[in-house]
Amino acid sequence: MHYNSHASCLCGSAPCLLCGCCPSSNNSTVTRLVFSFFLLLGTLVSVIMILPGMETQLRKIPGFCQGGTTIPGIENHVNCDVIVGYKSVYRMCFAMACFFFLFSAIMIRVKSSKDPRATLQNGFWFFKFLILVGITVGAFFIPDGTFHDVWFYFGIVGSFMFILIQLILLIDFAHSWNEVWVRNAEEGNSKCWFSGLLFFTVLHYALAFAAVVLLYLYYTKPDNCAEHKFFISSNLILCVIISVVSILPKVQDASPQSGLLQSSIITLYTMYVTWSAMTNNPNRECNPSLLSLVSNISTTEAMPTSSPGMVQWWDAQGIVGLVIFLFCTFYASIRSSSNAQVNRLMQTEEGKGTVGGEEVGEDGLRRVVDNEEDGVTYNYSFFHFHLLLASLYIMMTLTNWYKPDITTQAMQSTMPAVWVKISSSWLGLGLYLWTLVAPVIFLNRDFN
Repeated sequence: MHYNSHASCLCGSAPCLLCGCCPSSNNSTVTRLVFSFFLLLGTLVSVIMILPGMETQLRKIPGFCQGGTTIPGIENHVNCDVIVGYKSVYRMCFAMACFFFLFSAIMIRVKSSKDPRATLQNGFWFFKFLILVGITVGAFFIPDGTFHDVWFYFGIVGSFMFILIQLILLIDFAHSWNEVWVRNAEEGNSKCWFSGLLFFTVLHYALAFAAVVLLYLYYTKPDNCAEHKFFISSNLILCVIISVVSILPKVQDASPQSGLLQSSIITLYTMYVTWSAMTNNPNRECNPSLLSLVSNISTTEAMPTSSPGMVQWWDAQGIVGLVIFLFCTFYASIRSSSNAQVNRLMQTEEGKGTVGGEEVGEDGLRRVVDNEEDGVTYNYSFFHFHLLLASLYIMMTLTNWYKPDITTQAMQSTMPAVWVKISSSWLGLGLYLWTLVAPVIFLNRDFN
């Protein structure tokens, strides 16, 4: 009996079964989590393929890599130069982007789970996994040519958009956090909850201030690095402005949920994006490696010119970027926000779906509840587009936003990557400022 149920989950249109120890969940949440798992699985494969020494280990497998250990009578067919390193990351993320683009196109204008396409969205997981695997295998047969160079620019544009989505999700998370803790303070021990809000607000601002000091100290020179000085100073001024605006009486009257907690998180995230941008500056005098900072080694010694194309995905800003990416991906899958402005930006309508009770099958196992019969709770097409952008962001993060050089087969830092990150931080701060002042400017419109 159980085998038929699980086959229905993997190969059919019925909602998936949850294990008996899990609470009954909504179909919309489970579907987003599974698609996010596909993205995380592709990310894990990309991370493994870019690990140092991976190509050396693969060449030890008899009869596998071209130019590696051979087996008498068997010809080695696999080009291990393609399936590891930045080339493998580009191809893996290209496959994921194609997969999510396909579903984004298919799911345009799905209004409820009664639409036949919703069946494809919420079921047939085994076949969807096979489609992803098939696209991935095909991607590794793409000739080198100009593929990496062209896909780099797709990655730049997609990552720019994804950074903005990350900022929107962080704003939403901060709003939800503030709302829940303030409500708990009104219902119970107000001193404890308000102290907690104050502590985290001060902590975020303290970390942001420390970041500003360190950026000025290590990423600027008295007679050089004018761009870095401008980046740090401009973002610092903008963060001060949004923090002051968030507590103005008129803003508080129009948007009681706004406050310094949200501004502190946005400020800290902005400082991270600023730091991330400056690590892509090809001028090594203004961009010391983390190794040289920790070991107090000179820039020349830490970054030898003999290996300009070496990609080290495990540097600090890449790891922080991955952590933020994982958090935002998980949060986007489970979020249930009451913030109308963020819901409009993220194309979600969390209050629209039907709220169902716990559904238990005849076999005693809990089933996911179809809460979208009257209307979808999120835009299917936009959700897949968001995962498409996430695929491109992961590609750029794992390769440190370096640009492939077709002639030398190396990876090089470029100023366009710097300006893309900085401009995304400016646009993100402007977007957050707009969410604060819009309710004050347009008094007759309901922003709640």
